[in-house]
Amino acid sequence: MEILVNLDVMMAKRKISGGELAERVGITPANLSILKTGKAKAIRFSTLMALCHELQCQPGDILEFKE
Repeated sequence: MEILVNLDVMMAKRKISGGELAERVGITPANLSILKTGKAKAIRFSTLMALCHELQCQPGDILEFKE
């Protein structure tokens, strides 16, 4: 079982770069990269909310549970 992070897919759909999204959300590009690659151990709800706001999506569009 794992949680997949589809942040790169949503960024591509919205045609936004990592640097631009990181700036809009208020996190470093390095931290955004950690989220995109699925190496993050946790994500703050405030960060998830900001990502969803900027990408105009739902949390389930970014995070996916796989068995």
